Amino acid sequence: MKVAVSSIGKNLESKVSTLFGRCPYFIIAEIQGKKIQKIEAVENMSAGQKGRAGISAAREVVERGAKAVITGNLGPRASDVLKQFKIEAYKGSGSVKEALEKFMAGNLEKIL
Repeated sequence: MKVAVSSIGKNLESKVSTLFGRCPYFIIAEIQGKKIQKIEAVENMSAGQKGRAGISAAREVVERGAKAVITGNLGPRASDVLKQFKIEAYKGSGSVKEALEKFMAGNLEKIL
């Protein structure tokens, strides 16, 4: 399962971004069982858009095959796109690694 985490940096020690549509990066983590198999840092090209950044960012994670999203906050437009593709979203904080560990343990608040 692929999980997209909005991040301020490019690695597992980076903090989860409080923004989804305008986060600097997405960490795409491939999870099997309760283990992170591999990660990919993807620059969020939507971050600098004047408008509709949430929609573009949501489409990006859909195209990358994510089945869940972890972020600080999720706007209504991004929520609509994720709902359309049946992608769940969770509220995360701390480091990307901590958020993924909480996700794998079932300890994150579901926001979508």
